[in-house]
Amino acid sequence: MGIILYEKYKNQVDVDFPSPKTRYQWKLTAKGWVGYIPVDSDLALKINPKVPIKNLFGMLEYAYNLHDSKSFKFLQGLMNCESVEDFYNHLADIFAEKIIERCRKGLYRSYIPKTEKLAYVRGRLNVQQVIKKPWDVKLQCAYQEHTADIIDNQILFWTLFHIGHSGFCSEKVSQIVRKAYHAMEGMVSLQPCTSKDCIERIYHRLNEDYYILHQFCRFFLDNTIPIHEKGQNTSLPFLVNMARLYEIFVAQWLKANLPQNFTLKIQERINLGENIYFQTDLILYETTNFIPKYILDTKYKNHQNPSSDDVGQVLAYAASKNSPEAVLVYPTELNNPFNQYIGEIKIRVRSLTFSLNNNLEDAGNEFLKQLFS
Repeated sequence: MGIILYEKYKNQVDVDFPSPKTRYQWKLTAKGWVGYIPVDSDLALKINPKVPIKNLFGMLEYAYNLHDSKSFKFLQGLMNCESVEDFYNHLADIFAEKIIERCRKGLYRSYIPKTEKLAYVRGRLNVQQVIKKPWDVKLQCAYQEHTADIIDNQILFWTLFHIGHSGFCSEKVSQIVRKAYHAMEGMVSLQPCTSKDCIERIYHRLNEDYYILHQFCRFFLDNTIPIHEKGQNTSLPFLVNMARLYEIFVAQWLKANLPQNFTLKIQERINLGENIYFQTDLILYETTNFIPKYILDTKYKNHQNPSSDDVGQVLAYAASKNSPEAVLVYPTELNNPFNQYIGEIKIRVRSLTFSLNNNLEDAGNEFLKQLFS
């Protein structure tokens, strides 16, 4: 097991081989990821989160824009999950049931252009082709086909395929996922999709319920790691990058809860020269004059105090934007919080906490209170 993890999942798990240092035992250390890694047909590694499962759900709500009232009603069951397996199974169950419900009503369809040789005229006939090859009994026609085999449905079908091959579902949930998959089979082709395909799609009266389904797809596709083995019977790893999830969660929570006198910019690029730039996590601008007030950098770490690299990084961001304040945001309270004015222009660099241990709304409000103090 250790060798497989070392070779294929060293970015997710630190593997120390048996030695006198480890008392001749394998030592595995998670590197900020939680979830499930199938090692072989009989063995899997489960990495549980340090944060409460209900807070993992809360982070998911904000990160994937599921926190509107309509979505929350059918996601409430996640609050009672006690493990990552429960969390995954409950979400997969909701997702599959919603697809079955949509299939009963009828999948959303659209017109797509097609060109095909037919035994009869359909749409627009290619007259030039008929003149060139009068002996050809098949007629080349261009027409619009009303079909369910469109990207909106292909995203759902591909996600069901991934969930079905994750090896992480209970037998009960696997049956529901298979039922949803077979309901779409024959109408929708299996096309590889990514989480990026779920973003900035167009929704209207006929497909407005697809928005929440595509957000589920984003979550599953974001957190399913590609594997090296080929074949349909291979289980897929399900791994959540907690550092990335924490970064997205903090950004989306601030976006929803900032006072009106501040405007948030996420992942803003600061160009320093040709092919040289900074990519900041978060910048808070004063809304009236659009002056950068705070540079925020999230750090999913549990340190005694900020590292020199972290301080130097956020200080460089602030200096490049002429921002008077730079803030390192941690999920747990540091033993030695940092609060210093640095450099000739006196940029204030602080460490603050947006805690994941208790109620997230209370933690966010306390973070804002500290930030603006």
